[in-house]
Amino acid sequence: MRAFDPDRLIELVQVIVRNPMRAFLSSLGVGWGLFMIIITVGSARGLENGVRADMGNDVANSMFMWAQSTSKPYKGFQRGRSLELNLADVAWLEENTQHLDLVVPEIQLGGYRGSNNVTRAAHTGAFDVHGVDENYPQVNPFRITRGRFLNPGDLNAQRKVCVIGSRVETVLFDKGEDPLGEMIQIQGVLFRVVGVYKPKGTGEDAENEAESIYIPFTTFGKAFQTGDRVEWLSVLIRPNVDAAEAEQATKDLLLLRLNAHPDDKRAIGGWSMAEEFQQVESVFGAMRLVSLLFGALALLAGVIGITNIMLISIKERTKELGIRRSLGATPQRIIQQILGETLFLTILAGLCGLILGVGLLELLDGFIEDGGDAGVFRHPEIDLKTVLNVLIILLGMALLAGILPTLRALSIRPVVALRSEG
Repeated sequence: MRAFDPDRLIELVQVIVRNPMRAFLSSLGVGWGLFMIIITVGSARGLENGVRADMGNDVANSMFMWAQSTSKPYKGFQRGRSLELNLADVAWLEENTQHLDLVVPEIQLGGYRGSNNVTRAAHTGAFDVHGVDENYPQVNPFRITRGRFLNPGDLNAQRKVCVIGSRVETVLFDKGEDPLGEMIQIQGVLFRVVGVYKPKGTGEDAENEAESIYIPFTTFGKAFQTGDRVEWLSVLIRPNVDAAEAEQATKDLLLLRLNAHPDDKRAIGGWSMAEEFQQVESVFGAMRLVSLLFGALALLAGVIGITNIMLISIKERTKELGIRRSLGATPQRIIQQILGETLFLTILAGLCGLILGVGLLELLDGFIEDGGDAGVFRHPEIDLKTVLNVLIILLGMALLAGILPTLRALSIRPVVALRSEG
């Protein structure tokens, strides 16, 4: 048995050569369908990449909570009571939660979005100053470009050290000057710089993050007379735990701990990045599904066109097929021939659409990169898994397209075919 049969290749090529215009127009539907799948799925991925990039440093399973004022009386307490969190509450929550992996206490000078005067020599800037612990980068990851982040020793010894953002470095230090080991003054208190970080994300949120300074939570309480008060909690939800369920369960625990009414919806504020990510994933999952659906419909229309051209081709080749049967061609050989021709025409058209689609995405990506900030549309791409799935769908449709022509060819009786004028 020969590994390569040139006669069979010639037979496949003859399908196109016999009527190139008809073959092109019929195959165009398949190529266009696969092209549309690649473009629409790739564009949806570009939009998804842009949205995720704008989310920046936010971790997919992160959540943030803070104490507010009660809206219902409870156990002798009047409504409007101001609730506060402290380190003991954090420890209690860690011991009793079944939905969280990590609880990080956080406090900020001036409250949320508050900015404070920070000076070094003749340089002055207004930056956000946060008191956190060594686990904070797990909730809000960034890239340490020099030095290190805070460690347990810093918190235990209440060291006056800090980690500054890249924008803080630019404002407080001259170009080429190494900030590590240098002192900066935050509201009159001196802190030594032990690290410089850069946000991983892009956009406005990343720019704001680069203007932050992090100091040990314990040092914060001592230096700025806040004690062990916690303004809000940055937490990580355990894997495979529903975000809404985790949020409600955590609020219930905090309400119990703070002696607030279990049904008080205003006592504990919260915001879940996990829910945001789940919503985003749902939206883009639907977009990908719709893209695949409409592309598959276009692909199906093209496959139907190829089925028609093969039926016409078999009708025109009735006498040829009759001669083959009379000379001893088996039904298996006829099936191989017709299916081979159908697969050849379908896959050739599909690969052309695939190459054009991927090429266009690459050109678009290069154009966006050269143009600088692309907003919420970044890196349109198609992953290998999607390409393989599309090719499997294409192969399945090609086999379906070959069923009718094959049955038609097998139904031809050699005696009748030889009398045909085709």
